[in-house]
Amino acid sequence: MDKPSSLGFGLGLRPVYYQEILEKKPRVDWFEVISENYMTPGGRPLAILERIRADYPIVMHGVSLSLASTDPLDLGYLRALKRLADRFQPEWISDHLCWTGVHGVNLHDLLPIPYTFEALAHVVERIKRIQDFLGRRIAIENVSSYVAFAESEMNEWSFIREMAERSDCWLLLDVNNVFVSGFNHDFDEAEFIDAIPVERVVQFHLAGHTEHVTHKIDTHDQPICEKVWSLYERACRRFGRISTMIERDDNFPAFEELLAELDRARSIAAFAILTMEEVAA
Repeated sequence: MDKPSSLGFGLGLRPVYYQEILEKKPRVDWFEVISENYMTPGGRPLAILERIRADYPIVMHGVSLSLASTDPLDLGYLRALKRLADRFQPEWISDHLCWTGVHGVNLHDLLPIPYTFEALAHVVERIKRIQDFLGRRIAIENVSSYVAFAESEMNEWSFIREMAERSDCWLLLDVNNVFVSGFNHDFDEAEFIDAIPVERVVQFHLAGHTEHVTHKIDTHDQPICEKVWSLYERACRRFGRISTMIERDDNFPAFEELLAELDRARSIAAFAILTMEEVAA
């Protein structure tokens, strides 16, 4: 199994930063694009993406695959996704371990699933069909969650590990989501990180979230907190050089602030990997 090489350190491509990226060509190694934002033929978004793709590698990240839904796979959506991938040649395509709707209704949210053997078989079968359709492996991301199911027969990380092995997919490990869900469900975030198979992870997500007394919400509208940075360092020591990307979707700061966070990710990763290599030696 040939895992993709690390792309380095990237950002989410958001319209608010289009002009600055085009004019300044900032020190960003790659960009992650929201697939659905570019699936409509023609228009400014595709024209902008053409220009940015000429200078940077990209990956495509979807929010509407509805991987765990009981609805039939949306072949129209998959055809549009494949056309976009064929045109822009992303390094990989990713989406989420969740469902986003049922009975043809898209709820525009990343909804949790019960971690049962029945759900596992269902998700694995759908991943295999999607990968066959696209002609490539996809990466599946762990989501933040705010409710748990009494019916679950295993924990989230065991489900993810089995899903990846049985479907032969890649994994996108969202470090902030591990932290948010760990707080919300009172599990050990380090145990989650340590259980994920090293050979499957191709990408990390980092982001900020909103703090409440009883729970945390994955809002992507705040700076990355210190505890997430610490968890990221642990992930780097376990997984090594992995493509790392920062998500920001609201309360947008000056672009220089995101670049500063990206430089911090570079520094943390370099230190963690050096420590890992010294221990191995």
